[in-house]
Amino acid sequence: MKKCVPGFVFFLIFVSCKVVTAGGTCSPAQIAEESKKVNDFLDKKFDESVDRNPEMASTLGLKTNYGEWSDRSDDFAIKELAISKGNLEYIKRNFNLKAVDAQTSLSIKMYEEDIARNEEGLKWLHYNYEVSQMGGVYDDLPAFLVNVQKVDSLGDVFAYMSRLKKLDKVFDQTIDNLKKSEALGIIPPYFTFKYVTDDINAFIAGCDSTNDANVLLSDFKSKLEKLHINKNREIELEGQAAYVIKSTVKASYQKLLNYWLQLEPKAKVKGSNGIWNLPKGKDYYAYLLRYHTTTNMTPDEVFNTGIKEVARIQKEMQVIMKNVNFKSDSLKDFYAFVLSDPQFKYSNDDNGRAALLKDANTYIDSMRVKLPDLFGTLPKAALVVMKVEKFREKSAAGAFYEDPAEDGSRPGRYYVNTYNMNNEPRFQMEALTYHEAIPGHHMQIAIAQELKGIPKFRRHEFFTSYIEGWALYAEKLGKEVGKYQDPYSDFGRLSMEIFRAARLVADVGIHYKHWTREEAIDYFVKNTANAKGDIENEIERYFIWPGQATGYKIGMNKILELREKAKKELGYKFDIRQFHDVVLTNGAVSLNTLTDLVDAYIARTKGISK
Repeated sequence: MKKCVPGFVFFLIFVSCKVVTAGGTCSPAQIAEESKKVNDFLDKKFDESVDRNPEMASTLGLKTNYGEWSDRSDDFAIKELAISKGNLEYIKRNFNLKAVDAQTSLSIKMYEEDIARNEEGLKWLHYNYEVSQMGGVYDDLPAFLVNVQKVDSLGDVFAYMSRLKKLDKVFDQTIDNLKKSEALGIIPPYFTFKYVTDDINAFIAGCDSTNDANVLLSDFKSKLEKLHINKNREIELEGQAAYVIKSTVKASYQKLLNYWLQLEPKAKVKGSNGIWNLPKGKDYYAYLLRYHTTTNMTPDEVFNTGIKEVARIQKEMQVIMKNVNFKSDSLKDFYAFVLSDPQFKYSNDDNGRAALLKDANTYIDSMRVKLPDLFGTLPKAALVVMKVEKFREKSAAGAFYEDPAEDGSRPGRYYVNTYNMNNEPRFQMEALTYHEAIPGHHMQIAIAQELKGIPKFRRHEFFTSYIEGWALYAEKLGKEVGKYQDPYSDFGRLSMEIFRAARLVADVGIHYKHWTREEAIDYFVKNTANAKGDIENEIERYFIWPGQATGYKIGMNKILELREKAKKELGYKFDIRQFHDVVLTNGAVSLNTLTDLVDAYIARTKGISK
């Protein structure tokens, strides 16, 4: 191993053919060589971790262990953390970390950060609600088979069948995890039980069917038909799949349902409270706020930020009220108007669903032409708009995004939920599309997956405040490039932003200030422009995912703060495309790391004129 004179490499200045560090020099060739060694090692270890996680492999477009499910046991999680720690120790012992470039230094820092986050997360093992109306194996696994599991050959057919046969093991692990949670006193809020029970019952009823009600058999048959194999063989394989679904799969769902129904009376006794009511709930919530915001903000600081943001946004809304000559000065009256007037509704039928999908595609196309003015780097992955599938539409979110496959075999998917069209108002559709599609989630996630020159693990990092903060920032970005020409659509943008601000208040209210479900709903009804049913679904989401909803506004505020800082310090040298490249071309990062990256960009740009 070649060595350099010891020294820091975080701030590098190129002089002649040497790189000067705080304590010495090393050649660009030495730095490139050592950096490559570290990155190759990290990539090798990432590939090994993917090999141990078949569902992750499939999500990436790989067919490693294609007939297996990922291990959901405690032992697996503990072993994975130990492997990561061992990898880090190996890096420190066997590579000269004083002779790597700045990106590699950042990769090591982020690897350490991941380990620390995972280690702290293990302290709260089984505190999460593994099954709820927001998801769980009962709807995640069918969605996985339908949307991720490709069938390109007869071998893939057997892999699909293998996963069907082994579904019982996944459900057994899930039930075991639920029992461990129960032993700790961690039982989901009572309201979630009916949602989950209804969904499981509907799935079980479909298992004996031969039509579209049998989600998995319908998907299996559709994929099998595209192979154009011998018809008799096709019928034989369909029969085998139908048998497995009627036996193993159905029995697995029934077993989960039986335990779920046994747990329900205990949930009824506990009621529907925030996690303040759980053992060590206060400490758990503090951890979740750190995890999702990547800051050390206290619950009161988060709460007060939300109160201030709600007041600011309401003032902007009142300007729009005046511009459209609304007859009343009451914001509450304006909320009622946009929620009830037919002009802002899609019809709750197939025509309304088609109109919604058309609008979403139109907004994507109109924003796409603006992207070169905003970004130096654009994603290559395709993007499609899709309806949420029937088997999960009743309990799914109003809209969400699913990643593309790295190999291009699966596009990024912007899902819209058309189950109840009253929950999808026209005036919010433009902002919703910019959030979920472009320049929101699709830009951030697809660009991250396509990055070159950084270790693979960084292409798949997840930080709520970064990812959701960017998507909320993207809604505002549309306004800055001339979108939202309809004032009601601009109001829709503000209504979505105020919704995220109100989340800061409600999330802390529920989990720290002992708010009831009804108190949280009442706060949203008074301060936001969403339908009551939509609000109820959202509040129930906050009960299930404590802290997650705070990442949106905290992340957006940080991105805007950093952009204003760069504008102020760089003046005419500020380039929005360069700023966005700094934010997007390092993968998902914590807000502290993002601050470091922007500070480095500012210093680098200032140095150009010297």
